[in-house]
Amino acid sequence: MARQPIYSKSQDIVAFELLFRGQSGEDLSAIKDEEATFDVVVNTYANIVADGGKKFLPCYLKVTDEVLLAGTLPELPPALFSLEILGRSSISPEFVSKVREFAAKGYRIVLADYNPDDPKFEPLLNVIHVIKLDIQLLGLGALPGIIQKLRPYQLDLLADKVETKEEFRQCLEMGFSLYQGYFLSRPEPVKGKKISGSKIILLQLLAELNNEQATGASLEQIAINDAALTYKILRVVNSAAFAVPKEIGSLSHAITLLGMEQIRRWIMLFLTTAADGRPNELTRTMLVRGRMCELLAEINGYPNGMNYFIVGLLSQLDAMLDIEMAELMTEVPLSGEIKNALLHYTGTLGDVLSDVEHYERGQFEELSRGIDRAFYEVAYRHSLKWADQVMSALLN
Repeated sequence: MARQPIYSKSQDIVAFELLFRGQSGEDLSAIKDEEATFDVVVNTYANIVADGGKKFLPCYLKVTDEVLLAGTLPELPPALFSLEILGRSSISPEFVSKVREFAAKGYRIVLADYNPDDPKFEPLLNVIHVIKLDIQLLGLGALPGIIQKLRPYQLDLLADKVETKEEFRQCLEMGFSLYQGYFLSRPEPVKGKKISGSKIILLQLLAELNNEQATGASLEQIAINDAALTYKILRVVNSAAFAVPKEIGSLSHAITLLGMEQIRRWIMLFLTTAADGRPNELTRTMLVRGRMCELLAEINGYPNGMNYFIVGLLSQLDAMLDIEMAELMTEVPLSGEIKNALLHYTGTLGDVLSDVEHYERGQFEELSRGIDRAFYEVAYRHSLKWADQVMSALLN
């Protein structure tokens, strides 16, 4: 099971689409047999850290017409689950009646794979609440006409498969209220764009950490050039995201307690926050990727787990800074092995990163066969919870 975020106009996450495979493909066997599974969904996949606290977001659950008509759908809390109807469904009068029944119970109904040229969808338009429009399949040029046709139904329009920030901007102008896709993870390079001052100091710290002669004092001399950064590092290290035996009063003290490798981890985390030093939704994805890469490396028995963490964490640094990855790699003091994994997916570092990207997109059939599939979900769940801890620390 994995989750894909659904964003608002302001690029805040407002829901998650659940991506899963049961014993029979996209059936509900993965969630209907055990009530405890709902706790897993709510506490792992519907949970998010935002504004200094936890909140639960609705999950879009794909359901087939067979499941709806057979009455095998468990009693799900309508506040936490929206039912997503698939476009390949056989939309009979009985099916429409059943959908209307679920809507009357308080479920929000989402229609995916909408084809404006197929009249079979017409009976549903007065029943559903959200309609997903695949902008890659339908084409941006055709969308205004489709939106005009749908306007009388007063539906929430969800732009699906939004790949770039330019596509997001165009859909925003057309009046879409919801967005899904990888537009947050694609860079929008600006010619001559520079890395901010605080990021430069972080890169200097990272370079010093690669120096065998580095000491707590030498790192502290670099960090004191940005007092706010030093304070933030100490706050995070003192937080629940990383348990330490007692309060840490200085960076050199932190290094003594945690060691150079853990300090390197935190420098990487700060490098992935937004320009104002605040984490955003892209930060969350980068944290999950980094931790999951590290865990899969441990499960596979690969040495130097920290390198896998770095590769996963920095895999979207180009989107964070709006600078091409190739250009970034000339400025970031990393090994050639890590840089090649980020640029070309080479070696075991690149293989693990590729697996993690496939998993988060629900492309489970693309995963390598090196380890049992169940380990991927275990690593993913753990990474989501770990990312929440770190996000909470970064937000405080």
